[in-house]
Amino acid sequence: MTRVKGGTVTRARRKKVLKQAKGYFGSKHRLYKTAQEQLFHSGEYSFNDRKKNKGNFRKLWITRINAACRDNGISYSKFMNGLKKANVEVNRKMLSEIAIADADEFAKFVTLSKNALEGKAETKSETKTDLSALTVAELKAMAKEKGIENYTNLKKTELIDALK
Repeated sequence: MTRVKGGTVTRARRKKVLKQAKGYFGSKHRLYKTAQEQLFHSGEYSFNDRKKNKGNFRKLWITRINAACRDNGISYSKFMNGLKKANVEVNRKMLSEIAIADADEFAKFVTLSKNALEGKAETKSETKTDLSALTVAELKAMAKEKGIENYTNLKKTELIDALK
């Protein structure tokens, strides 16, 4: 069998690796073998750190929200529990941005949360007064509670009329 030299393909591959390793310390940017090894490790580190970055930002947001909550006289855990009870679905990123940018708006969230913890918050049934916005399953459940006969065979418009 004839001898095949790598030639341009091998050199191009090695140049590509060395170009990616530019800026590494010592032989890691000069020698192909160590440069390739360092690139494998670097790729692994960057992959893991992209995942860790998400947790780091969550910690930052929680710290900011906690500081704003303490200024308003409530702990972070009670604040979040109150928001959950009040059916407020605002993520931590947005809450931290509101806490930084507008303290008065954040204070409204705190009062909403405190009211929910005390049981003064509106329930879902009170907030949904528009029957046409409800699903058929929710309407049938309301009809069952009110004791309407033959509610299973009724259509949505007929259920709304029967509930009114």
